[in-house]
Amino acid sequence: MARLHKPKAGFWIRTWVIILFPVTSALFKMRWRHLDRVPAPSEGGAIIAINHISQVDTVLMARLVWSSGRVPRFMIKAGVFDWPVIGYMMKGSGQIPVRRGTTDAGQSLSEAVVALERGEAVVIYPEGTTTKDPDNWPMLAKTGVARLVLLCPEIPVVPVGQWGAHRMGGFSLKRLGRRRTSTASVGEPLDLSRYRGKEPTSETLREITDEIMSAVRDQVAELRGEPAPTEFAEPQRRYVDKRTGS
Repeated sequence: MARLHKPKAGFWIRTWVIILFPVTSALFKMRWRHLDRVPAPSEGGAIIAINHISQVDTVLMARLVWSSGRVPRFMIKAGVFDWPVIGYMMKGSGQIPVRRGTTDAGQSLSEAVVALERGEAVVIYPEGTTTKDPDNWPMLAKTGVARLVLLCPEIPVVPVGQWGAHRMGGFSLKRLGRRRTSTASVGEPLDLSRYRGKEPTSETLREITDEIMSAVRDQVAELRGEPAPTEFAEPQRRYVDKRTGS
């Protein structure tokens, strides 16, 4: 799939592309809508907010962002950076570690702001983990994405809804050659500049977060061809990433 734009990408990003393109092509049929709604690199930074339905969907969404012509900078749970080889590649490619539910979480926001100010595309899963909604709709999201918006109110937020990756199931030789269909739809960028100067009260953070996730949910509903629920399911546990290094 040709890229819409061709910004420069470093060694580690291109290494990920070389590894992941054949893998994703072998396992999935990818069907994407409205990639042109992702702002071009010449338009500056962008926050890309996506629903999370599967442990494998990150590689698919990385390919989507790359195909739109942007270099993806994912905000990813910090534990992944401790994995052998993969963690090294994550660091080398400029991905952003997030320690969920800790005082260190603010550091990830600072790194994201720097990336956005450089004109990069920061990708975030506002739910913080795969959805726990029984029907796989987007669930009630954490407010980290809203905090990022308040730090960079002029940066557009691009809502992306995806569907299908959760049907892959576990790996087995029998599944080789049976590609699942993964679909994604890019919504119109959200202008949240009206929140410039707003204090990060719980009400404001929830309002911004729900506006973003409602836009994401609308894209999911379009893909599924059915009406979305009017309420977000709430996760039953709180996710905390403990520091494992010094």
